[in-house]
Amino acid sequence: MSMQVKKLHPAIKHGAYSATALLPGEDQAAFRELHQKVISELAPVGALEDDIVGTIARLLWRKENLATLRIAELAREHDARIRARKFPSQFEQSLYLEFPPAQREAAMQAAEEQAREELGEKYELVEVGEAATVARLLQDFGVEERLDAMIDKGLKRLLFLRGVKSLSTAPSSAPPQPAAATPRIPGPKRVA
Repeated sequence: MSMQVKKLHPAIKHGAYSATALLPGEDQAAFRELHQKVISELAPVGALEDDIVGTIARLLWRKENLATLRIAELAREHDARIRARKFPSQFEQSLYLEFPPAQREAAMQAAEEQAREELGEKYELVEVGEAATVARLLQDFGVEERLDAMIDKGLKRLLFLRGVKSLSTAPSSAPPQPAAATPRIPGPKRVA
């Protein structure tokens, strides 16, 4: 039995797509241009600032390209309708399972080919599945928010420690002066 190997985008194979990242069909050059504009405007210095600017660029990109998630939703719905026409209803599932595996595979292959033909490049959005949904976008934001909070906590601890260290090692700005003799408080005068 020959098995057709699907040629998938490497990010799909490894589950690397995130709803906050570039999705199939989106313009990589346009994203790089946006990222460069944000870098120019905010002029980050160091790894932490680079990360913050990268996050801002991704969020601006997703905000400007929310339509991709809607297109992905419509593509998945279209794919589901095609598959529903090719596959039997729930009632007929038991009969379908009685078909030889080769016949079932042929039906699945026919549905996929039809969906690919009708959807064109948008079929890649079907392949990434859950990654191209608003629910996944919100889930990704939640994870990023928690990670950012943990990074912020680490930064606060580092800055606090640096502040404490600077207090103990800070040289006085005035040169040290010898201790002045403590003046005596005159007591009552004795009368002779």
